[in-house]
Amino acid sequence: MFDNLFDIDWKSLALPFAYITVLGVSLYTFSTIYRKRKASQSANLEPWFPPHLQRNIYLSLLHMEPEAGQEKAPKIPDSVVRAALLRRAVEDIRRIIQIRTSKQALNTLLLRGSVGDDLNQRFQRAEKEIEEELRDVVSEANALAPGWGNSIFQSANEIAANQALRTKLDAIEGRSESEKQWWEKRRETIKKDFMKELDGESVKGSVKGSDDDGVLVDSGTPAATPGSAKKKKTGKK
Repeated sequence: MFDNLFDIDWKSLALPFAYITVLGVSLYTFSTIYRKRKASQSANLEPWFPPHLQRNIYLSLLHMEPEAGQEKAPKIPDSVVRAALLRRAVEDIRRIIQIRTSKQALNTLLLRGSVGDDLNQRFQRAEKEIEEELRDVVSEANALAPGWGNSIFQSANEIAANQALRTKLDAIEGRSESEKQWWEKRRETIKKDFMKELDGESVKGSVKGSDDDGVLVDSGTPAATPGSAKKKKTGKK
């Protein structure tokens, strides 16, 4: 048995083994490059949300640098810092609402194959960013006022709801004003058309009246002629 094992022609098997080795190395290299490329693409994906302006303002207030010729940065009142953090939380509430409303629609589109995986990666990264943002806001609120982190998002939610309601009311008022102007223009147009019709009917009535007067004069003339002839005859007698 061992003699048969050593009698195998290893030289003839060298080419298949070499082919399998090269194929394995190629597949490993391809998979490594592909994963790195996907990671770089996901890192360079366009963010789901625009830059967080309210967060940048808050951080700028916390890290104010001294102006030229001054040793210390100006002291920012705590009320201003709290107001900036609250505005940051209000913007976070808007983004949470957008994430929740977009998630179901995105999952439906992914199941249908209508969107690519890049959009899903952008969305997942936005979810992670908003989670980190919420934790950061809570910690900042507790640092400014102990226990405020438990209620800051409740206050921010009320402010966001009031702002959304005000926006809807402004839109309704603007729409009603435009509709009022449209109805005023429409009423003026109808009034002008009605006056034109009245003027046209009055002109027709005057023309008809003049025609009737002419007929009466013409009809009276022959009747007067026999009468005058009779008078002439009686005069001769």
